[in-house]
Amino acid sequence: MTWLWLIGRIVFGLYLLMDGVLHFTQFQNMKQYAAYKRIPAAGFSVAVTGLLLLASGLSILTGYWVQIGLILLAVFLVAAAVMVHNFWTLEDPQAKATDMAHFTKNIALAAAACMMLAIPDWSWTGM
Repeated sequence: MTWLWLIGRIVFGLYLLMDGVLHFTQFQNMKQYAAYKRIPAAGFSVAVTGLLLLASGLSILTGYWVQIGLILLAVFLVAAAVMVHNFWTLEDPQAKATDMAHFTKNIALAAAACMMLAIPDWSWTGM
């Protein structure tokens, strides 16, 4: 089971790091999309959420401040699901399906982050 714990932790942490990096490497596109979705201060919001994703990924990978990282991650994911992937406001079936997929992914990842709050030992040999 230890290997499953380590693999899952590494994959989840790297996923969050990659998503955070994308906020900066695709900054203009994300800023435009955030503005289109009427996110206040779109550029600032993209930068802050990119940093939050980087910090969350690093906290999971390193085991430092994991509880804080997971709480911030869950709050971000639920907020992004509701504010950015609000599929119920869309008319176009393809756009609606795409946003619904992102909405449910964010809610599922937020739920996983909440479940991870119950993990008492984040050392590399934990679990």
